[in-house]
Amino acid sequence: MIANTALRTPLIRLNVPDAPAEIYLKLENLQPIGSFKIRGAANAMARLTPAELERGVVTASAGNMAQGVAWCARRLGIPCTVIAPDTAPEAKTSAIERLGGRVIKVSFEEWWTAFEQRSHPGVEGTFIHSFDDRHVMAGNGTIALEVLEDLPDADAVVIPWGGGGLTCGIASALRELRPACKVFTAEVATAAPLAASLAAGTPVVIDYEPSWVDGIGAKAVFPQMFERARKLIDGAFVANLPSVSNALRLLVRHNHIVAEGAGACPVACALSGHASSGKIVCIISGGNIDPTKLARILTGEL
Repeated sequence: MIANTALRTPLIRLNVPDAPAEIYLKLENLQPIGSFKIRGAANAMARLTPAELERGVVTASAGNMAQGVAWCARRLGIPCTVIAPDTAPEAKTSAIERLGGRVIKVSFEEWWTAFEQRSHPGVEGTFIHSFDDRHVMAGNGTIALEVLEDLPDADAVVIPWGGGGLTCGIASALRELRPACKVFTAEVATAAPLAASLAAGTPVVIDYEPSWVDGIGAKAVFPQMFERARKLIDGAFVANLPSVSNALRLLVRHNHIVAEGAGACPVACALSGHASSGKIVCIISGGNIDPTKLARILTGEL
């Protein structure tokens, strides 16, 4: 079902002069929903039974996974309900509704509880988890297969860390097919629970600060995702907001690519020079950014 739903996205070279390495961009922002999430959603929903599909589907998402689930639900002709945090950008929630999804906005705490309990009071349907699902991670892992077809000698891949489903899916495939390739995560400094947890050696809760980088970041890492990640990755990078803004501007000006904050974060980390001096692939996870915010970033207001 992935092949019939998701695009095989291009891998292109970053055109920034004097970059510290050969930086390549895996353009998942070009997917039909503007995000890689369509891969995991399609794979997970393809494995549901007719009875499970008949109940409709439910997901908890700030926007991109919700769009992936809503897109697939529309194609299957089943209802979709999305539990979204009240901080979710209007551009993403409007896109969900255009796809036929019903959006229920809740507090951040209620949203996090929906992730943990895989349900929400009063809402019926089969829950599709945004990241802690083996089928979702396997769907995301198809990105690694495409990267290696286009760049077999990649030295490192930098992946935005949200819940960990993208990282663990890609890293699992790379560990099997190209063990020499380093895998790094990218987080924004206002919400970087993985880096803090790796430093502590155990999952920790951080002070979460919402920002315009809304596709990644949380107050904590799920314990099971932490255990998976620390066996699979080589390190965790953290970028501050100004460096992410700068990376986003560089993508627009030099490659004519619009990325959301989560998608620009790996580029910010790669440009820092810490990832590798060889061939680095940055996963541009999505491009669903509010036009008003994008304009403020391009003019230097954000």
